[in-house]
Amino acid sequence: MPAPNEDELKKTLVLRIPLTEASAKVRSGPPIDDEADYTLPVWAGELPLRLVTGAPISDPRLKEHIQVPAYIRNYQVKSRVITKLS
Repeated sequence: MPAPNEDELKKTLVLRIPLTEASAKVRSGPPIDDEADYTLPVWAGELPLRLVTGAPISDPRLKEHIQVPAYIRNYQVKSRVITKLS
C-alpha cells in the first residue's frame, strides 16, 4: 500500500482520548477520493455491514421457571434508511 502523500498527512490528526460516549457521522455511497488517488493500484469501495439479532441467552443464574418474555423472543430491529444529506 502506498504511503500517504504530504497533503493527506497535513489533513490527518490522530488523537488518543478515553471514551465514555461516542457518536459517528455516517454517509452512504462510494468513496469520495482525491483525483490522484484513482491512479493508485489499491482497492477502494464499500463493505456493507449489518447488525443481526441472535437467539436470546438467559442468565445462567436465572430461576428455571422464568421464561424468555415475548417482547424479547419477538424482538426485531427496525431497518433504518440513511438518506443523503445535502
